[in-house]
Amino acid sequence: MTLTSFGPANRIKRSAETHPLTWRLRDDGEAVWLDEYQAKNGYAAARKAFADMAQDDIVQTVKDSGLKGRGGAGFPTGVKWGLMPKDESINIRYLLCNADEMEPNTWKDRMLMEQLPHLLIEGMLISARALKTYRGYIFLRGEYTTAAKHLNRAVEEAKAAGLLGKNILGSGFDFELFVHTGAGRYICGEETALINSLEGRRANPRSKPPFPAAVGVWGKPTCVNNVETLCNVPAIIADGVDWYKSLAREGSEDMGTKLMGFSGKVKNPGLWELPFGVTARELFEDYAGGMRDGYKLKCWQPGGAGTGFLLPEHLDAQMYAGGIAKVGTRMGTGLAMAVDDSVNMVSLLRNMEQFFARESCGFCTPCRDGLPWSVKLLMAIENGQGQPGDIETLLGLVGFLGPGKTFCAHAPGAVEPLGSAIKYFRPEFEAGIAPTSAAAPPLARPIVVGA
Repeated sequence: MTLTSFGPANRIKRSAETHPLTWRLRDDGEAVWLDEYQAKNGYAAARKAFADMAQDDIVQTVKDSGLKGRGGAGFPTGVKWGLMPKDESINIRYLLCNADEMEPNTWKDRMLMEQLPHLLIEGMLISARALKTYRGYIFLRGEYTTAAKHLNRAVEEAKAAGLLGKNILGSGFDFELFVHTGAGRYICGEETALINSLEGRRANPRSKPPFPAAVGVWGKPTCVNNVETLCNVPAIIADGVDWYKSLAREGSEDMGTKLMGFSGKVKNPGLWELPFGVTARELFEDYAGGMRDGYKLKCWQPGGAGTGFLLPEHLDAQMYAGGIAKVGTRMGTGLAMAVDDSVNMVSLLRNMEQFFARESCGFCTPCRDGLPWSVKLLMAIENGQGQPGDIETLLGLVGFLGPGKTFCAHAPGAVEPLGSAIKYFRPEFEAGIAPTSAAAPPLARPIVVGA
């Protein structure tokens, strides 16, 4: 995994002033353990929060900073924190870290947990103090075995140093932290499905309201934040709101920096901490180095498999939520994927929709039946056995499974790339429609889903 510096060609070194998430990283890629982390000003923000700030002041500082969730949804973190009940009689509250990073083409949280585990712990410690939560869980993707090992070691180091457990920093505040490995389900990225799984239940999303802030883990108030989100908290507390806001490029409505990356057949696939508002062209050309020799950029996704495809002419869009929305899709996780000109879009979409269909929890009909239906249609088109009207049926599914039509956001994210692929590359789909005079294909119509 590559992590380069703030400027093109590594001309600018990472620093605490410009790289709040990554300046402590080691050049050799090894984990930063407690002694080194503290030597690099680690836990200074936690000490400040415990000694000098009221709990409500921590919440207000995070709210004023403009920090938004880094898992893909982009909900304002301080607003989410503000939803936790103020009633002091509720003495059992939970803080959950969503580390179930299952979005295809996304690996940013893995890097933070493997190489900077104490940054996440410090972020959770400050957050727990602000939210008055006495217990926290890191819900970790089961395949992240190295991250699990490093996080567990870091938790033990923090306990031994009095930074976790009872009477932290002599404040009278108690906070226990546990690493919980999941069973590998994409749907656990949805916060209420994550909560169900943590409780030992089937990983289905819950009806909202009530929201987790009111009724979460075991019926108690719960706040769920993403890994990268929580890792931003120490720098905000240590260096202040104005500094944090100043990191973003002019024109960006999102504050601070973001871990962004590019995968695919680019010369330098990797991950970089960059200011919100950097253009996708800078990310693609200056950091990823453009396409490898012999390949041409056909299209790209800005933030994981659940975001729509964009064309090369969209590379001048700024990388922040509103900037990507202007060209017709979502920023998502900020980890982009380049699709080269050798890729058939029908095959690519069939592969994606198979993944999303398999990962559906099966709770609601549109998602449970609609996604397998899209796979069957795409398989027929891929094999040159599509029938007239199949493309219109696929577009109908895009509408039927869109935002507000299903129980959670799984299906809308699954069909967004499908709709954009048909929009920009319809001739490739039309090429898979068999002539009307051809013999009836193996996949007869009407389709009986699940047959």
